[in-house]
This record gives sequence, structure tokens and C-alpha cells, in this order.
Amino acid sequence: MTTDTTILLPDAAATDALASAVAPRLAAGDTLLLEGPVGAGKTAFARALIGARRARAGLPPEDVPSPTFTLVQTYDAGEVEIWHADLYRLTDPSEVLELGLDAAFEDAICLIEWPDRLGPATPPEAIRLTLATEGEGRIATLRAPARTLARLLPDRVTA
Repeated sequence: MTTDTTILLPDAAATDALASAVAPRLAAGDTLLLEGPVGAGKTAFARALIGARRARAGLPPEDVPSPTFTLVQTYDAGEVEIWHADLYRLTDPSEVLELGLDAAFEDAICLIEWPDRLGPATPPEAIRLTLATEGEGRIATLRAPARTLARLLPDRVTA
């Protein structure tokens, strides 16, 4: 059963806090689909999550640019690698295979911006985070299987 929860993020610090809360609860094989219009905060969320995960692993801070032009950036996060992909420039779902994402979906934590470009390659158990602007802040909606959502946000979800 898939369920969702909506969280008001009044400012950038709240977005960073949500990313920091979710980061240690993600595991190899988890795919987080980051949805929302340009400027909604997808890359900011990914940047905060990667930074939190690296800090938890005792790794130094690393620059986390948007992968708009490189398509995929990979990061050491201790016991697991994080793949951050921006699929905006893809024109066909078959291009996903050329990026190696199919293997990463099994072995890494994947953060995917513009996930609609995945088409049938979308992992069935993927976690969706939809961001929308709301005044100076954002509204975040997390949608995932109930057990996954309870693992990611145990204080917010009772499943």
C-alpha cells in the first residue's frame, strides 16, 4: 500500500532539515524521485541530503553541483554510493540504460531529478518527493510504500 505525507517547509533551513532527517534512513537500493518545477528546490534538497550523509560517514564536505549538464554525479557516502541524476535533457527512456542507472538502482542510493524521463525504467518501490513553492517556502509531499515512509519519517507516519 502506498501512502503519502505532506510537510510545510517555511524556509531553506527547513528543507535542509528534512533532507538531513531522511539521509541516514536511506539504504542501498533506495531511489528518491525528486519532482517539481524548475526552482522548486530539487537540487537544494539533494545537496543537503548528500552533505548530511557524507557528514554522518565522517567524510569532508564536497561541492554538490547540479548534474544538469553532466547528467549524473556520484558521491562516496561511506558504506554506500549516492548517484545524483538530472534527466531533464534526456529525450528517450532508453537513454537511462546508457547512464548505468539500472545497476545503480540496485546498489546505490539514487536521487533522480526529472524522473518522468525514466519511463518504464522507474523502480516500482521508488520514493517520490514532490516539491512545490509556497510563498517564501515549499510544500513537500513524500509518497512511498507505507513501510518505507515509516522508515524515512518515523515520527510523522504510523503505518
